[in-house]
Amino acid sequence: MNCSLTDIVEASETINQLHKNSLKVGDTIILKTVNSVYLIKVLEEDRYAVSGGWFEKNNLSPATLTIRGCTWGGSVIKNDIVAACGLHLEFGNKVVTSRITEIFHISNN
Repeated sequence: MNCSLTDIVEASETINQLHKNSLKVGDTIILKTVNSVYLIKVLEEDRYAVSGGWFEKNNLSPATLTIRGCTWGGSVIKNDIVAACGLHLEFGNKVVTSRITEIFHISNN
C-alpha cells in the first residue's frame, strides 16, 4: 500500500487498533491476516508467546518475543499498538505479517 504521510497520520486516528497499554498479562489475541492466523499470549510487559503463521511454518511455535508495532507496508511503524485492521504486524525478530483482517482480544479478567 502506497500512502503519503498525511494519509498515514489520518488513518492512525481512525483505524480499529489494539493498544499495547490496554493488554494485561494472560490476555490472548487471535489475529487473522490475509495469509495466516496467529495466536498471541501476553506474558509480561512487551513479551509475547506467538504461535501460528510464519512461526508454525518454521517449527518455532510458540516463540517468545517482542512486538515492534504495525506498519502500512513500508518503514513507518506505529509502535504503541499490537494490531490494527488493514496494517501489517511486525514482530521483534523482524517477521512481518500479511495485512491483518480481524482481531480478537480475549481479556484475562
